[in-house]
Amino acid sequence: MAKGGFRGGFPGNQANMMKQAQKMQQDFLKMQEELESKEFEFTAGGGAVKATMVGTRKLQSVTIDPEVLDPDDVDMLQDMIVAAVNGAMQLADEETNKAMAKLQGGLGGLGGLGGLF
Repeated sequence: MAKGGFRGGFPGNQANMMKQAQKMQQDFLKMQEELESKEFEFTAGGGAVKATMVGTRKLQSVTIDPEVLDPDDVDMLQDMIVAAVNGAMQLADEETNKAMAKLQGGLGGLGGLGGLF
């Protein structure tokens, strides 16, 4: 190998990788803040029950149309609540997965980091 064959080659790549990693971290934090403030609503029973969740998967509210309150059919109301909450959670998960996929797409310049993310 020629004398000094790696001189200046690797350190420049390493510095570039560090810059890309820092940018990715900043992008991740920004995405996380956006998701935490975003609301996801899902309705069940034709709009009779609405669940609202924030991106942190924290249930924010459940709204029930008073017209569906039937003391003889509590099971149906419970099922609608579960469906609305699960639907809102699924919407939040899908949005998070899309945002993460977008971030991971930017890892190409880092060689994908071997599947680390």
